[in-house]
Amino acid sequence: MRIGELAREAGVSVDTVRFYERRGILPAPDRRPSGYRSYEATTAERIRLAKSLQALGFTLDEVIDALHSVDAGNTVCADERWRLEAVLNRIDGKLAELRRVRRDVGSVLDECDKGRCRFLTSSDR
Repeated sequence: MRIGELAREAGVSVDTVRFYERRGILPAPDRRPSGYRSYEATTAERIRLAKSLQALGFTLDEVIDALHSVDAGNTVCADERWRLEAVLNRIDGKLAELRRVRRDVGSVLDECDKGRCRFLTSSDR
């Protein structure tokens, strides 16, 4: 399968396929005598898996590491659970940070309601 076909099948752009190839998510494809890349049909499924891991919150480096574990051939879900736990911990940290920022914005709004706007300089008050 050529790169354009692969991109359509996987639901990504040709640039994404090339990027994934450069980053090691995809193995280097065979080349036809014409120089065109030739991909296996299973490559589209690998791209979809990488995209689904990214949608779950995995960083690109985490996706690469997880796929290399899968490539090793002896991976079971219980052995990979830590990866999902790490993503969940990161998400929980981001949520905590967002809650803190929300409280701070609420505090600034409360001050504005009391006529003490933090956005104005002392000469503008």
